[in-house]
Amino acid sequence: MLENYFPILVFAVVGLVFGCVPILLGWLIAPNRPDSEKLSAFECGFAPFEDARMKFDVRYYLIAILFILFDLEIAFLLPWATIFKEIVNTEPMRMFGFIEMFVFIGILVVGYIYAWAKGALDWE
Repeated sequence: MLENYFPILVFAVVGLVFGCVPILLGWLIAPNRPDSEKLSAFECGFAPFEDARMKFDVRYYLIAILFILFDLEIAFLLPWATIFKEIVNTEPMRMFGFIEMFVFIGILVVGYIYAWAKGALDWE
């Protein structure tokens, strides 16, 4: 029974070796000579001109959350699209598959219209 898990153990050990050995070698072999220029903050080649802990507008987060939601909704369409031929060729599943996807896309459209009506997609 345990011999079935041996390839998984080997895979995990090889992964750890390939992941950790270069980091350890870089830490041991690389020269460590920090100076004020290396330790200073870097922002696109210029000296930083604002505090890194400034407040962001909530709209950034709202757009990010909306992107994740709609992106996941589209990701749920992929399995349905991969078995679409099977759904169409099976008589009892034909109407069920159509109605289920219609409901799914309907919920997606209602959410999109709601976000649009609330002004979540407007950028000023």
